[in-house]
Amino acid sequence: MSLYERRRHLTADELAAALVDLPHWEEKDGALVRTVRTAGWKGTLMAVNAIAHLAEVAWHHPDLVVSYDRVVVRLFSHDAGGITGRDIALARKIEDVVMWQPGIDPASPLEGPPKDDARATYLIYD
Repeated sequence: MSLYERRRHLTADELAAALVDLPHWEEKDGALVRTVRTAGWKGTLMAVNAIAHLAEVAWHHPDLVVSYDRVVVRLFSHDAGGITGRDIALARKIEDVVMWQPGIDPASPLEGPPKDDARATYLIYD
C-alpha cells in the first residue's frame, strides 16, 4: 500500500462495508468509536494496556477516554485527518485481541476465567 493509499480517507460506502464486520464500532464525529466495558479499574487498565501495545506496534495513536469501568477508543488517522484503512485494521486487531474469549472455542485448551466468580471478571463482552 502506498503512502497515498494509507492516507486516503475511506468513502462512505467503504466505511459502511467495513463496519459490517465491526458491529460494536461506529462512525462518530469523523472517527471510529467503540466503548469497551469492563468490570472495574483492573479490567480497564488491562484493556488500555492491550490497546496501547497494539497501537504502538502499529505506529498508530488512538484517542482513549479512560474511566473506572470503560474505555472509549477513538480511531482516526491524525496525519490524514480522517478515517483510513489503517483505522479499520487497528479496530479489527483490537477486537481480535482485547475482546478475545478463550472459553468460547471448545477446541482450545485455554478455558478462560471462571464465569461464576465475579472476582475473575475483567471485561464485559458485548
